[in-house]
Amino acid sequence: MTRVLTSGRKEPKSGTTRSVVIFLHGYGANGADLLGLADPLADHLPDTLFLAPDAPESCAGAPFGFQWFPIPWIDGSSEEESERGMQAAVEDLNAYLDGVMVDEDVLPEQVVLFGFSQGTMMSLHVAPRREDEIAGIVAFSGRLLSPDLLVDEAQCRPPVLLVHGDADDVVPVQSLPEAAEALQKAGWTEVYAHIMKGTGHGIAPDGLSVALAFMRDKLGL
Repeated sequence: MTRVLTSGRKEPKSGTTRSVVIFLHGYGANGADLLGLADPLADHLPDTLFLAPDAPESCAGAPFGFQWFPIPWIDGSSEEESERGMQAAVEDLNAYLDGVMVDEDVLPEQVVLFGFSQGTMMSLHVAPRREDEIAGIVAFSGRLLSPDLLVDEAQCRPPVLLVHGDADDVVPVQSLPEAAEALQKAGWTEVYAHIMKGTGHGIAPDGLSVALAFMRDKLGL
């Protein structure tokens, strides 16, 4: 039984939806944490609907936030609990994406997943395992989970932009080249990367500018 994700939204500036950007927040945050990015992006993506669901579980490590799945070294959960939570969240997110396509009357190629940290982990895990390829994945400050399974499990290979701060003390910046190498080994032909100089676990203006250019290109805008 999938859980319904509560979603914040910012309507297209033009009043017409021709593309959708879905923000997937990090551990202990919520959808509103990333939805604020829609304000600087909307001028450049006027026909884009921005959505930002809350992850399905309340977060033990941050009582007022949410998590996609438990993280053992933060919340003391077991590896088994983390894996179960991850699989449940994958089903929830897939159901949410299916619903967005229907409710907003858009095709997969009109949709970008924009993840941060744990939201990046979800984006990189879920999108390649879906039957229909989305326009692209923007992956900030996260890592690629189970890279060894990707070759066998990927059903599509959407373009990926990996962005990371070189001063990240939460998810090491080394996660970026590791993800890029694994994606390329699994047959990806479009993997782009940007390092945000002097940036910790966050989104700097230069990273957001690169993400905007990537999204405009992949959405054909």
